Amino acid sequence: MSLIQRAWGLLPRRLRREALFSLMALRAPAVAQPAPSGEGPLTHAGYFSAMSGLGTAARRLQSGLVARGLDASPADLTLALRQGPVQGVAVASPDVAPGPGTLLVHVNGPMLPWALAVLGRQAVAGKRVIAVWNWELPVLPADWQRGFACCHEIWAASRFTAAAFGDRVPVRVVPYPVQPVAPRAMDRAAFGLPAEAFIALQIFDAASSIARKNPAASIAAHWAAFGDDPNHLLVLKVHNTARAGEAWHEVAQMAATRPNVRVLDAPMAEGELSALILACDVLLSLHRAEGFGFTMAEALALGRPVVATAWSGNLDFMDAPGAHQVPCRLVPAADLQATYDIPGANWAEPDIGMAARLLRDIAADPALRRPPPQDFPPPDYRALLPGHSRHARRADH
Repeated sequence: MSLIQRAWGLLPRRLRREALFSLMALRAPAVAQPAPSGEGPLTHAGYFSAMSGLGTAARRLQSGLVARGLDASPADLTLALRQGPVQGVAVASPDVAPGPGTLLVHVNGPMLPWALAVLGRQAVAGKRVIAVWNWELPVLPADWQRGFACCHEIWAASRFTAAAFGDRVPVRVVPYPVQPVAPRAMDRAAFGLPAEAFIALQIFDAASSIARKNPAASIAAHWAAFGDDPNHLLVLKVHNTARAGEAWHEVAQMAATRPNVRVLDAPMAEGELSALILACDVLLSLHRAEGFGFTMAEALALGRPVVATAWSGNLDFMDAPGAHQVPCRLVPAADLQATYDIPGANWAEPDIGMAARLLRDIAADPALRRPPPQDFPPPDYRALLPGHSRHARRADH
């Protein structure tokens, strides 16, 4: 290891991040002004191979674009922007044709200049650049400000998220398509779960902030509702725990003291996750903040009830049958993993007692455990991408 590498490694994470993003902001090609129409080929760049929430989001949006008949060429940025671990085989260097068209760039504000630098000047020149951003607090970190100069428009997955982005560039609320992957033919036995128990489930990525996902609250609410009754089980389906450090160790120790809490710590294919949701009786999400809330929306689409914090992005769809809102109070955001330690930012502290009451109500009433599956109409991408509507109509035939 060189002296420069050693010195770099000794810098605090915040300073390394600031230095890297400052360099990429200098290297990023400027977007065309005034904003082009976007007429021409459509390219969707994102973390298609990443085993993360942003990877899932990119894959979902790509599927939605294709389902609406749009010829969206994917450009995988997973390796180029160091977003591992990856699932499957990631493309090392995205190739985007030069000339006019639209670039839908599915990376967050701080990373957007880096993404444009990787895509290259020829790929960016003359194109309409639409950024797809995801965020979970009402205020943005300072390093997101660089991203505003690198796009003509922003898509936000919820009204909550859109409000955080302000009005420096036009912002549209474009919910993700909610179309759960067809479940694999797997019953409870395939997951090692008892056939007759009432089972609550939380699904989360440990690398996406343990404090934000708040599994400790799920454990506390389940304990308040059912104690150590073996006929009432809480399953924590988690992955990326190795990247969560002490924050995950605290939750793991808490779970180990509860005989009716089980941890499934492994990545799963999306069809397996759908089967796991169907194998359980309720999805529990006592989160402190969500930008959209994929697992909640997909559970409702699969016909399973959701008990979730009544705050942030999930409120856009939490008025559906089967959606049970947990009241909360706002407290200063604090995050051991440092992602959400933003000065002046608040997030939710859910009411554990009310969550426990809702769990007991659902456990006692079979009808509450099987609400009708909810329909989530896909966004009208043709109206959002007018430069591609003619091609979309041809693709429908």
